[in-house]
Amino acid sequence: MLQVSDLTVSYGASPAVHGVSIRVDAGELVVLLGANGAGKTTLFRAISGLVRPQAGRIAFAGEHLTGRSPAAIVAAGIAQCPEGRLLFPRLSVEKNLLLGAYTCRRPRSALRKSLEDVYTLFPALYEKRHQPAGALSGGQQQMVAIGRAWMARPKLLLLDEPTLGLAPVVAEQTLAAVADINRGGTMVLLAEQNAQAALAIAHRGYVIENGRVVLEGSRNELLGDPRVKDAYLGL
Repeated sequence: MLQVSDLTVSYGASPAVHGVSIRVDAGELVVLLGANGAGKTTLFRAISGLVRPQAGRIAFAGEHLTGRSPAAIVAAGIAQCPEGRLLFPRLSVEKNLLLGAYTCRRPRSALRKSLEDVYTLFPALYEKRHQPAGALSGGQQQMVAIGRAWMARPKLLLLDEPTLGLAPVVAEQTLAAVADINRGGTMVLLAEQNAQAALAIAHRGYVIENGRVVLEGSRNELLGDPRVKDAYLGL
């Protein structure tokens, strides 16, 4: 479904992503592992149309997306939940969620169904739906950010470091919700530093270092790789 081929993205003279090729097949949850500055966020921004690559190709469901606008990419079926959440803190939880469906032309009944699905996935948000998003805890704000992206009803959901800064229990709950979204039929590309937890829910994964893919494989292959154990699992 998603095919990124030989992608290069530079900021000035410095390449942040260099010759990266990854794919996400139908039904998959794929994890990108890498330290801060490895190139994960830049790769996501290129897929979402927020930065323009200098070389390479991005295709989704057979459609060429390289150079397309962010709105066109959302319309093609890809939505991103960015690192840092980037909510509208003074707007209510529900208004933040509804903004995720802003570009989607759907009947009101379908919009309400999407909201109900988010509240079913994250019951705490229903109780706080009229509160300002900025008044929520960090974990609940992350729920809003994920739910907002999911409101676009994407075929592929990009999640950039969704557990960053969260308490371990809340991080575990967040990744469990991500797994539920995937089991419901949404493909997921997950950038995550918590390798153990991410690989526990992923089908396959890639390791990115200094803007390049240095390892790829199934969940079990990466869990068993000595380089992953040493650098990311602390084993």
